[in-house]
Amino acid sequence: MSADDKRNEQVEEAAANAEQQAAEQEGSEAQVDAGEGSELDALKAQLQEYQDQALRAQAEMQNVRRRAELDVEKAHKFALEKFVKELLPVADSLEKAVESTEGNEESGELVASMRQGVEMTLSLFLGSLKKFNVEQLNPVGEPFDPQQHEAMSMVPAPDAEPNSVVAVVQKGYLLNGRVVRPAMVVVAKAESAPKIDEQA
Repeated sequence: MSADDKRNEQVEEAAANAEQQAAEQEGSEAQVDAGEGSELDALKAQLQEYQDQALRAQAEMQNVRRRAELDVEKAHKFALEKFVKELLPVADSLEKAVESTEGNEESGELVASMRQGVEMTLSLFLGSLKKFNVEQLNPVGEPFDPQQHEAMSMVPAPDAEPNSVVAVVQKGYLLNGRVVRPAMVVVAKAESAPKIDEQA
């Protein structure tokens, strides 16, 4: 073996060693990159999860705030409901007093002045209720509405629409559009249809 051959062999061996070391280094770098990549992906996923949780918490807080505002608004609107229910018998009594004097105009000046006084008291009372958004329901002639009316009975009324209110037994009241007491009414019954002979 000549010196040139030995040198060529050593150069080839050195080149092979250098290639092997480079390949090993690339493999270890790839392992480090792969380890860093999976760790980075895990951190990104965790960050996304925390952002989602923060958004959900923020939305929940807005919903709680909105619900609380609605509850406070309803409490302000309907705080008088119990008080109004206690006052309704007073309005009913005043109306009955006015009704009891109807048809007794010839009874004298005393009855007429009492009636006038009761009517004025009733109108003053109803005006005070109206200031606090209390409305009276007197649905004579209107269609029956189960949301606002309570049917006491049904009567045949040929001159009235079927299922319409023909008389009010007790007036109803609304507070800010919500029923405090339904109106007790008498409803017109539909005329009985001619019977059909089913056996024919």
